[in-house]
Amino acid sequence: MTEPNRPIIILVEPQLAENIGMTARAMGNFGLDALRLVNPKGGWPMKGVRETASNATHILDGARIFSTVAEALADLHYVLATTARERGQMKRVFGPDDGMAEAAGRLGAGERVGILFGRERVGLSNDEVSLADAIVTFPVDPDHASLNLAQSVLLVAYEWRRAAGQAVLPFTGGLRSGPAPREAVIALFESLEADLDAAGYYPPPKRDGMIRNMRDMFHRMAMTEQDVRSFRGALRALTRRPPEE
Repeated sequence: MTEPNRPIIILVEPQLAENIGMTARAMGNFGLDALRLVNPKGGWPMKGVRETASNATHILDGARIFSTVAEALADLHYVLATTARERGQMKRVFGPDDGMAEAAGRLGAGERVGILFGRERVGLSNDEVSLADAIVTFPVDPDHASLNLAQSVLLVAYEWRRAAGQAVLPFTGGLRSGPAPREAVIALFESLEADLDAAGYYPPPKRDGMIRNMRDMFHRMAMTEQDVRSFRGALRALTRRPPEE
């Protein structure tokens, strides 16, 4: 467990095993591993909870169970309560991005931070929200404001990873072949232009201008070594094509 260094996810009276499992999966996606459950309906562990957790079952295995919200928050220094409704309480209200930036700053200062999520149907009670320091809400379409419990955790966990500077893409789509040396590019030009000459492609008065335009087109592509090899192979295949009968 790494509870002091990352936000703790706290689910209040979760009812559906699949929601808890998907919450663990969402947490694992973005590097969170500390889960607390307050009075889960049907007891713990729930039947079927592991099936929706994918490879995040270690989070379920390490989940801590509490009887009340107050007990689950007792050792924390700062708590954010998630809610879709205005509660009439004089608290700071964050979006998930700003809320997780605040959490990251406090965690960096050595505080223990928890994020409170309510029941699937009715969310958190006003009394439970009153135990939090601030509110996190989501900029959803008001006509479709209902978020699944695991979806809410996913959004917060994603913003946490960004705020913590850990949102590094797993791959970049970068070049796997180095830039083509000019010698190879010029050889491609010569081969292509010779084949086009043989095919009678260039009108004689326009030949030089067309060649320059085509060379500029290839330069704009910033070809790699693999690009040049692919073009050369395609040209060879075309010039080897048997004549049509």
